[in-house]
Amino acid sequence: MSNKIEFVKREQLKEKPDPKNLGFGQHFTDYMLSYDYDKDKGWHDLKIVPYGPIEISPAAQGIHYGQSVFEGLKAYKHGDDIVLFRPDQNFKRINNSLERINMPKIDEDELLEGLKQLVDVERDWVPEGEGQSLYIRPVVFATEGTLGVHASHNYKLLIILSPSGSYYGGGSLSPTKIYVEDEYVRAVRGGTGFAKTAGNYAASLLAQTQANKEGWDQVLWLDGVERKYVEEVGSMNIFFVINGKLVTPKLDGSILPGITRKSIIELAKKLGYEVEERHVAIDELIELHDKGELEEVFGAGTAAVISPVGKLKYEDREITINNFETGEMTQKLYDHYVGIQSGKIEDPNGWRVVVPKY
Repeated sequence: MSNKIEFVKREQLKEKPDPKNLGFGQHFTDYMLSYDYDKDKGWHDLKIVPYGPIEISPAAQGIHYGQSVFEGLKAYKHGDDIVLFRPDQNFKRINNSLERINMPKIDEDELLEGLKQLVDVERDWVPEGEGQSLYIRPVVFATEGTLGVHASHNYKLLIILSPSGSYYGGGSLSPTKIYVEDEYVRAVRGGTGFAKTAGNYAASLLAQTQANKEGWDQVLWLDGVERKYVEEVGSMNIFFVINGKLVTPKLDGSILPGITRKSIIELAKKLGYEVEERHVAIDELIELHDKGELEEVFGAGTAAVISPVGKLKYEDREITINNFETGEMTQKLYDHYVGIQSGKIEDPNGWRVVVPKY
């Protein structure tokens, strides 16, 4: 698809927010992408419409039975260009999520074209400060207004855009404090852990809130069966530097296959680091720390890109990693990753996708 899609203009454009106080997910652009599905027409009526409230039935199945999936990616300003970062991977993953909870798949190429046209319309909303970006949130939810537990026959897809500030406030990487959750679990193999479903995030909120109250930034989840193997942080995949080797939990169906995770693994290998994907027990990490072999820990995800971990708490143990400082490998991977995103470093893999001017 390369034809211009329908564009419904609003009467008056919004006043743009102060670029020094963007925060995350607090401001939204003038327009959004809208797409509808019903069992007779399939996906239809793709168009750009004014951002604003939508009408939905009180009986909409997405509200009652949780058929809702989403994605998160970013657009960056590089000179006169607006650039997306590996958007094809997000649309592949949203289809995997849709399939897992029995929702109709989308045409990945068609939706990517729609996104490009939306971002082109909203070029002036892409911030250009250090570490700033236009956050992109595709979401799909069931809209059929009938009760009864079955797959909906009607759905809506929206893509909304939000100018966002630097995760670290424009400064250097700041280590975080992570609480290892040993009471609640996030997901189990055979469940929906690998899918980006709304319910997965709802299930994480109680533990996250409790951890925050105790002064911890994020929760590190253990596997849901043996409660011993590290899986992921609430909003990031997790990586460990052990004796110079980059180690991360392997994907086995209960961990979200992060696009940042995938990119970091590929980048690390190109930079000459040894990378291993395997089960990692929390007791092993404590033991490695005590022997001085757990050199660095960091999380990787769309929001922060890379977030160094300076402290871990598990049961009655609190361990400090690398003197609560950002490690050498963490910093190098961050610099190269952000350099590719921003266009400051060559992109040999074609990860950057320039948004055309339509």
